[in-house]
Amino acid sequence: MELFGIPLAAFSSQLVLGLMNGCFYAVLSLGLSIIFGLLNVINFTHGAFFMLGALFAWMGTNYLGLGYWPMLVVAPFAAGALGMVVERTMLRRIYKLDNLYGLLLTLGLTLIIEGLCRSFYGASGMSYPAPEGLMQGVQLGFMVLPAYRGWVVVASLLVCGGVWWAIERTNLGALLRAATENPRLVAAFGVNVPAMVTLTYGIGVAIAALAGVLAAPVMQVSPLMGQSVIITVFAIVVIGGMGSIAGSVVTSLCLGLIEGLTKMFYPEGSATVVFVIMALVLLVRPSGLFGSSK
Repeated sequence: MELFGIPLAAFSSQLVLGLMNGCFYAVLSLGLSIIFGLLNVINFTHGAFFMLGALFAWMGTNYLGLGYWPMLVVAPFAAGALGMVVERTMLRRIYKLDNLYGLLLTLGLTLIIEGLCRSFYGASGMSYPAPEGLMQGVQLGFMVLPAYRGWVVVASLLVCGGVWWAIERTNLGALLRAATENPRLVAAFGVNVPAMVTLTYGIGVAIAALAGVLAAPVMQVSPLMGQSVIITVFAIVVIGGMGSIAGSVVTSLCLGLIEGLTKMFYPEGSATVVFVIMALVLLVRPSGLFGSSK
């Protein structure tokens, strides 16, 4: 059986692979949207922290003997703590300045982090094995799905759904959103707004590092691995609407599928299809598909 002249099995397989890529994009764009939406900072270090999550997982396994499951918690926690140090010592000084200053600062930090890691580990990739229980394949009829990739899809959707619920449906999330709109009013009620800002940045960074740990068994762990995805993730966040958490997640999943289908019908355009869609969206709706038009 064929669909658009392509065997149904191959078509379905490409959709599944596109969904997997979309899940990676969703977790990364989620952290990026949190930081921009709540702190109004264009965080270019997001790709570097994604890389550090994978590198911390590799270091924990090779230096400390810790397995994948402990590092799934330890690596994001360590990266989040480092992110909070960056926020308190550097980013806090430029919140009242133009967004360009934040972009330049975080871009410079990215180059420093990547350069330091490259000096210790080189530019070549390092392998990181998937946990033993997820090394086998699952027969779906039209393809054999690696169990680990299925776990990535489930974990990504759970993380995205949990974070969206925490920000949009809990009192803490309401307090965070209120602190970004009117910090003086929230501080008048005895809330430590600077600490909330630091914690929010740390959470966004930890989510990026979590994506790095999830990606480590699929991608080669390399100091430059963040460069290959962060530009695409920025484009996704722009399409979904800067600061829109739900918009970023939905857009990530949809564009992952579109990218997968493009690889099948027009492989040469798979690397640019996201940016073509971004340009078209910005022409019609500059605030993004889910962004505020104010």
